Amino acid sequence: MNAVTQTVAAEPVSGVEIFVPLAKLKKSPRNARKVPHGETAIEALAASIQYKGMIQNLVVEPEVKDGEPTGCYFVTAGEGRRLAMLLRAKRKQIKKSEPVRCWLDTANDPAEVSLDENVTRTPMHPADQFERFAELSRDKGWGAEEIGARFGVSASVVKQRLRLGAVSPKLLQVYREDGLTLDQLIAFGISEDHARQEQVFENLHHNREPWIIRRDMTAANVPAQDRRAIFVGAEAYQEAGGAIIRDLFSEDRGGFFEDAGLLDMLAIEKLREIAGTVQAEGWKWAEAHIDYPHAHGMRRFYPQTVALSDEDEARLEALSTEHDELAEGYSSYDEMPEDVAEKLEAMSDEINAISAKRYAYDANVIVHGGAFVVLHHDGTVRIKRGFVRLEDEALADPQPEEECEGEAIDREAVEDEQAEDGGEDVQEIEEEDEEPGKPISDSLTRDLSAHRTLALRVALGERPDLALIALTHTLTAQLFYSYTEAGCLEVRPTVTPLGSHADGIEDTPLAARASEAHEAWAERMPRDVADLWGFIVGLDDEKRLALLAHCASRTVNALRLPWDRKPRSLQTADRLATALALDVAKDWTPTVDSYLGRVTKAHIVEAVTEGVSEDAACRIADMKKPDMAQAAEQLLAGIGWLPAILRTSEPEADQPAPVEAEDAETMVQPPEAECPDTEAQDGEASYAVAAE
Repeated sequence: MNAVTQTVAAEPVSGVEIFVPLAKLKKSPRNARKVPHGETAIEALAASIQYKGMIQNLVVEPEVKDGEPTGCYFVTAGEGRRLAMLLRAKRKQIKKSEPVRCWLDTANDPAEVSLDENVTRTPMHPADQFERFAELSRDKGWGAEEIGARFGVSASVVKQRLRLGAVSPKLLQVYREDGLTLDQLIAFGISEDHARQEQVFENLHHNREPWIIRRDMTAANVPAQDRRAIFVGAEAYQEAGGAIIRDLFSEDRGGFFEDAGLLDMLAIEKLREIAGTVQAEGWKWAEAHIDYPHAHGMRRFYPQTVALSDEDEARLEALSTEHDELAEGYSSYDEMPEDVAEKLEAMSDEINAISAKRYAYDANVIVHGGAFVVLHHDGTVRIKRGFVRLEDEALADPQPEEECEGEAIDREAVEDEQAEDGGEDVQEIEEEDEEPGKPISDSLTRDLSAHRTLALRVALGERPDLALIALTHTLTAQLFYSYTEAGCLEVRPTVTPLGSHADGIEDTPLAARASEAHEAWAERMPRDVADLWGFIVGLDDEKRLALLAHCASRTVNALRLPWDRKPRSLQTADRLATALALDVAKDWTPTVDSYLGRVTKAHIVEAVTEGVSEDAACRIADMKKPDMAQAAEQLLAGIGWLPAILRTSEPEADQPAPVEAEDAETMVQPPEAECPDTEAQDGEASYAVAAE
């Protein structure tokens, strides 16, 4: 009887709660889960157990060897919780002797129990999870760090769930009913404005791509990459009470500044502070603008070269020598010891400061002129000095313009005289008793000057080197000094403003490059146009050609205007583009504003077909035009696709080779025998040949 009693007592009783030391718990060999728990899951369980204890018992069975219990237990269900407890023990939060509440089950098949636990359960709907996280934050006042610690997830994950929990309840319900995907809900979560979320949702068409939702949610906001946002800075904007919308689910590159008006105000205030500093240099005025006022209509003066003082010259020479000696043997600052690099940078700054003294504005220009302080396309500040208002021009530039023969020409008198003469030169007969010293008549002056002009034309045609100087002088005088009468060649450069043809073109990086090139030349010009000829003669051939190229480039006009048909000019522009191997794709991309939103759906489909693929074009073919344009912008980004009007033709295979420099002189004046008898040709045909 005693033996029977002991045997029965030794048998474990199924269906009871027991406490087992952690060290006595083992992984069951019949656990259905073969893929181990991830580290993140174990971390989350450990945090949950730490703050809330073991919510759910482990299900165990006794370990038996040779028919005898070993005192240890296999964990049939709850292996993840066992691992979480071991992690806590490893972190010294508990001891390995910590008693763990378990449910002893010997009646059921352990493999089936393990499978049942992992299969027979319904996961919580994400929307419910988002709302519960939001309730913890709202009702208990817990922040993301606290909630994350209690659930074993990072603070950034908690912030994402809190943001989704703050989405409009109306949209959360749509999400529960599978009317929205998680990615679409995330796109709405970029802002916590329920009214805006619901408005965007109501305005959505059949195309509900997340990027379209995100675009519409931020349509009235300013991206952090905007020049105003870069200039003002997020910290200053927020200190002024502005809010920044952050996309917690993707790389938002700084988010979106919600209040565009506040951002503009802060940008102007900061620009005005800089303008005040500029005006303190002695300028009469300094204006602050976010956009450069291209229609100011003022004349601009540039700094002139001035000699450095003996002290500055000596200091500059000493610094340059020392700088070169220190930098010898190094190709960059990164290769230098830190102290040497710092010393060289300080010396470079001082060298630049002294070198800047070589250029200075005339005192009259400073006293009567001003400056524009504007925002560059990259968020930096551009200070443009030397502008003089019309009423101050005489004071800023008191030197009178030179007049031909020392006297002003009365054009009306000349025209009257020409009318009286019937448009012909009539040689006057001088009387013997006329006054000594009386100047020759205007008609004779015109007669003689005509002969001189003809002689100059022939002589200049035989001297390409001087023709280059004369042409460069004429163009430079008009483009930099606004003096049309400073040159003797009847060449009139026309610089057509492009701002009225393409909005915002004058504030693009490409326009900034053109402006900087012009200013660089302008700063080298002599102040008096009378000294311009000597300046150009003094340039070496390379610099003279560079100046001519700059002047010529300013006059390029390849505009296609409906009221100004000029096929031959446009054909020449195409040939010029081919010769330059022009690649507009480096500075222009097809966007909704620049192209896609301003053409038909057929053009959009054609663009995507050419730039991406026919399949991609088919995917967007049924969209409404606004959605199609946005989708096409995304597809064409970075592809380099260009509309036909911006493409450059490949050079023709049979195109003649460029003329070598040494052959140029032989082509200046063709032999008389080879010259065609142009007088014998038909007038219309002659014009056609010349025009082409």
